[in-house]
Amino acid sequence: MAADGVVTNGREQASLNGEPDAKRARVPAEPRNQVTVVLGAQWGDEGKGKVVDLLAMDADIVCRCQGGNNAGHTVVVDGVEYDFHLLPSGVLNRNAISFIGNGVVIHLPGLFEEAEKNLKKGKGLQGWEERLKISDRAHIVFDFHQAADGIQEQQRQQQAGKNLGTTKKGIGPAYSSKAARSGLRVCDLISDFSAFSCKFRALAGQFQEMYPTLVLDVEAELEQLKGYAERLRPLVTDGVYFMHTALQGSPKKILVEGANAALLDIDFGTYPFVTSSNCTVGGVCTGLGVPPRHMGRVYGVVKAYTTRVGVGAFPTEQDNEIGALLQARGREFGVTTGRPRRCGWLDLVLVQYAHMINGFTALALTKLDILDTLKEIKVGVAYTVNGQTIPSFPANLDTLSQVSVQYETLPGWECSTEGVRSFGDLPPKAQAYVRFVENYLQVPVKWIGVGKSRESMIKLF
Repeated sequence: MAADGVVTNGREQASLNGEPDAKRARVPAEPRNQVTVVLGAQWGDEGKGKVVDLLAMDADIVCRCQGGNNAGHTVVVDGVEYDFHLLPSGVLNRNAISFIGNGVVIHLPGLFEEAEKNLKKGKGLQGWEERLKISDRAHIVFDFHQAADGIQEQQRQQQAGKNLGTTKKGIGPAYSSKAARSGLRVCDLISDFSAFSCKFRALAGQFQEMYPTLVLDVEAELEQLKGYAERLRPLVTDGVYFMHTALQGSPKKILVEGANAALLDIDFGTYPFVTSSNCTVGGVCTGLGVPPRHMGRVYGVVKAYTTRVGVGAFPTEQDNEIGALLQARGREFGVTTGRPRRCGWLDLVLVQYAHMINGFTALALTKLDILDTLKEIKVGVAYTVNGQTIPSFPANLDTLSQVSVQYETLPGWECSTEGVRSFGDLPPKAQAYVRFVENYLQVPVKWIGVGKSRESMIKLF
């Protein structure tokens, strides 16, 4: 290779198909910018919003790449608790651009209601419309998607006696429309409203045929959408070009905020009790148009115990006084639905599986303080079926329901960690718990959460 980066194949003046050497493509330089990704490593509700909030403080761009307002992140700043569902948590940083990518499905009333609700809580969201961009390729969630979601849950309950526990926000039906190639995108809404209206009526008619009990007021929703189109238009951008320019331009810190979590991924989660999008690291590429070579650090967020909302397998669940204590101390109620979360011991087999898929650079271990009162703490370290240890987290839910969890029992520290702000000041037994997690996963813990606010995140390196 010549010094100027031109491929020469061992010859100083090579040519390709007779063309002069100067016209040949050059070997790509190392990426100017890479994205940093924050992902949930369990079944969601790990505290991703707090980690994103920390990293977003000096970020230039903060992105959402998948999901919709079925996700919920809570961020506490200056004593004010903000709840985000569609807006990236980084919208609180007035110096950053927040970007909703093409992989997100957007319920427009929900988006603007969320912004207005958080505006009333504090000054953090002031001027949000000036620093939010939305991909023109993002699909729209309509009211009939949400209504269909509820009907589908009723049908599952009636037919099988068990539903999926969806949030009924219309996310699954919207992704179904997208996969069926009948969905409507943001670019459709803001370009030609007459053409959009025809497509909307056709799609609404399809849902009316599929669900005869569905109550629709097509013209009223169209009138509402026309108003939202005007509010939306200044926010919309060509998302692919936006990300390409950001990645190729001057040095920038670009942060991607994953919604949901690895075990809720449509491909890798506990199917069918999953969400409708790819919430593992691959969803970053497809949901934003980011080439793989621009992937940088991937941080996994792990709660110091395990929780799950709704139905589905949960090997380390504690349906007893331990589970009740974790639920009460951890205030384990869904941000989006308000439903109580099921609670259990930390499952490192599960987290190891998430690491296999995502390749975590480092971890954030959150809500360590919730374990403060326990005399002993158990950690799931292996699964056995019929007395045989299985090598990884199984795909088959029947197999998963039969596993016996092998636990390591660690001593509790039985004192408060809430005011601790450095690793060295944690009780030695709490430090040992963190080191046990690191050694099992062979992934370093970068942050430890011991409270609700951003100040309660202990940084190790």
